Amino acid sequence: MTMPPSPPETLRSALVAAAGTLGGGGIRVALARMRHGSCLGDAADELAGKSVLIAVASQLEAALVLIELDGLCRRLVLLPPDVKEAQLAPIIRDAEADAIVCSDPGAFAASGLTSVYVPNLDIVPLAGKARISLRTEWLMLTSGTTGDPKIAVHTLAGLTGAIASRTLSTSPPVWATFYDIRRYGGLQIFLRAVFGGGSLVLSRPGEPVADHLARLAAENVSHVSGTPTHWRKALMSAAIAQFHPAYIRLSGEIADQAILDSLRLNFPDAAIGHAYASTEAGVGFDVNDGLEGFPESYLAEPRNGVELRMADGALHIRSNRMASHYAGRPDLELTDADGWVDTGDMVELRNGRCYFAGRRGGIINVGGLKVHPEEVETVINRHGAVRQSRVKPRKSPVIGAIVVADVVLCETAANSDLIKQDILALCRSTLAPHKVPALINLVTAIEMTPGGKVSRQNA
Repeated sequence: MTMPPSPPETLRSALVAAAGTLGGGGIRVALARMRHGSCLGDAADELAGKSVLIAVASQLEAALVLIELDGLCRRLVLLPPDVKEAQLAPIIRDAEADAIVCSDPGAFAASGLTSVYVPNLDIVPLAGKARISLRTEWLMLTSGTTGDPKIAVHTLAGLTGAIASRTLSTSPPVWATFYDIRRYGGLQIFLRAVFGGGSLVLSRPGEPVADHLARLAAENVSHVSGTPTHWRKALMSAAIAQFHPAYIRLSGEIADQAILDSLRLNFPDAAIGHAYASTEAGVGFDVNDGLEGFPESYLAEPRNGVELRMADGALHIRSNRMASHYAGRPDLELTDADGWVDTGDMVELRNGRCYFAGRRGGIINVGGLKVHPEEVETVINRHGAVRQSRVKPRKSPVIGAIVVADVVLCETAANSDLIKQDILALCRSTLAPHKVPALINLVTAIEMTPGGKVSRQNA
């Protein structure tokens, strides 16, 4: 029996058998060139042993810098492109950052950090130069929308715990993701491409959905991931008809039955799965049976080194893929005394299956009764004329709040008044009375966060 390979100690050492490429912005870089090459040249020596912010302009630059600096630096801090200027000082403080790699030499002059500029994407030989090898910590910003972001501390072994033991495929996949790789979901796909010997086609900021899908089709992308919101927007585009991936992966939000069925209808020959992961808890599990939720059996015993449990209605996770702590925040506990992460995702057990109800912090209070917006959205999305929905509260002087739904209809939907009546009838037949929307607004689009989720901040 052949034993799976041990996880590489650094990202660069994962490139021993790399045959794929990274592509974005019209530029393509062979991963094999980074085995003994550098995108920073001699400037990389200035970063040895430091805690380094990665604040480059493009995903391709970020990918190459990660390969370059993992094992050389004490810490790598990935900054998503939408980090606010006011958040930079607390990030520098909590991450104990003392250097920054950026695309603009003047942009961070006031930060007080050692600054290394990425002038271009040329890969130069390392010329046999000896490199130190540290156990680099990977720091990921959580996706909170208010206040200063928390910073979860990971290791490469933990980040690749779900993928490192897989052997290289004889036909390496061509990956793509709607995520930015500077977020946890996108980083996972970047690591899957590198560790699987495949290629990765990167998304472009502000690229229209139709153009993006056409580019993925032209690049022969075989494996692609995104949030359910990403996929709902993709399914609204006529360009989806030209795209034929072999594997579709959903994560980041609740994958309800409506989106899974829509993807199966549009991609009858593709393998379709949804995964549970979070920045703090790491990758928890995959579900590949075509159904929403996950089997109750997942709670019974560890699966691939991951333990799950339900406590007070919430999903808790314990594994070696989790972050170890929050950087610079000794006042915050990432796990309980027994090492469990409380995900804050509420789960209901019905007929041998666990279903996600919504986030603990997103509950709408209707006269003292609780409503999870996601639970109502799951019902609304079952209607054949609905492409997407967002449920939100509206203040009520009598009962505190009422439930309101924004709904995007399919392009072929007709007689909107009748459809609204049908949606309400569906909700009344399925939900408790206090969960039924008091008002349905038909809208052309629903705002999404930079991470590809339904925006609920101003809902």
